Amino acid sequence: MELKGKVHQFGDDVNTDEIIPARYLNTSDPMELAKHAMEDADPEFVSKMQPGDFIVAGKNFGCGSSREHAPIALKAAGIAGVIAGSFARIFYRNAFNMGLAIFECPEAAAEIKGGQQISVDMDSGVITDLSTGKKYPSQAIPPFMQELLSDGGLMAFVKKHLEAKSA
Repeated sequence: MELKGKVHQFGDDVNTDEIIPARYLNTSDPMELAKHAMEDADPEFVSKMQPGDFIVAGKNFGCGSSREHAPIALKAAGIAGVIAGSFARIFYRNAFNMGLAIFECPEAAAEIKGGQQISVDMDSGVITDLSTGKKYPSQAIPPFMQELLSDGGLMAFVKKHLEAKSA
């Protein structure tokens, strides 16, 4: 599966309070959270992005408090995936559990700039800067994890398989 979109660039140590500020955690409604995605890092983010766009960031993306709201907000806002130099471990797990594709690639994170168009081949893990043609290898997402992402996350994936098993 290939994803394509425009890049929105952020720096190192983007924490979960910047991804979805704590003042909005009184709801778990994904569409309400989406309205405030990245608000404290870039107040104009939601108005600038389009569904299918990517976030490219430096090291330690998703650090801070352990909240599932962060990947939910990004996914509901329409972000296709996040490419970062590294991810905080709990964000890494929460992203896949909530159905948000993430790719760890320090070279791509350092070189790809905001506004550029990229594609990501989930089968091979190759990230391509469509502006320059440069390719960056990252970890491929295995087929069962791609299914988990396309199902919308771990809970939907498990539900689907349990229903299929009982049918």
